[in-house]
Amino acid sequence: MGMFLAADPVVKAVMIILAAASVVTWTILLVKMFSLGLAKRRMRLSLNELRSAGNLAEAGQRVRRGVGALLLVEAEEELGLSHGLPSEGVKERAAIALNRVEARVGKRMASGTGILATIGSIGPFVGLFGTVWGIMGSFIGIASSNTTNLAVVAPGIAEALLATGIGLVAAIPAVVIYNALTRSITGYRALTGDAVALIMRHLSRDLDRREFGAYGPKGSIRLAAE
Repeated sequence: MGMFLAADPVVKAVMIILAAASVVTWTILLVKMFSLGLAKRRMRLSLNELRSAGNLAEAGQRVRRGVGALLLVEAEEELGLSHGLPSEGVKERAAIALNRVEARVGKRMASGTGILATIGSIGPFVGLFGTVWGIMGSFIGIASSNTTNLAVVAPGIAEALLATGIGLVAAIPAVVIYNALTRSITGYRALTGDAVALIMRHLSRDLDRREFGAYGPKGSIRLAAE
């Protein structure tokens, strides 16, 4: 703390920025851990219900929350709008709608992680800027004092090097956390893709049953999705 207080104002500003970036990094980690954990848990429950359902309407009765319900609503809406049209076209349009929902959900879950990549990329360079600035000040101090005594310049150099250290402390966790969250988000997207595949299987079966006259009264699966 004494080194920070004695540092050049520019070096101080660099240290404060890097410390704030580190706080942002750990905040994003905590928020994403909670949201990803909850989303994955709901998606696994939805997958279990989708696998055990006999048709699309039954799946809608079982899955009432989360992204799984949102996907089912999209499939039901397309099925209703395409009543009487060829099955292949219905399946194609439903797949497009579900894929757009899947992409939107994945993008929403990945929001904020780009900040981690930015901190991990530029953190060391911001710290290096503070170090260079501080060392320049130390050399100017040497020229002003007309002495090469190490005791004159050592404090300034040490304060400048502290900026580099803080830059690494901010950047290294940001890179590690970014990679970990990217893998976790990829896993969540895979679960969402599994849900889309199961819904498309139900839709395909229901269309075949309707085409061959074995499809019973269509149940509504318009559900409130979170």
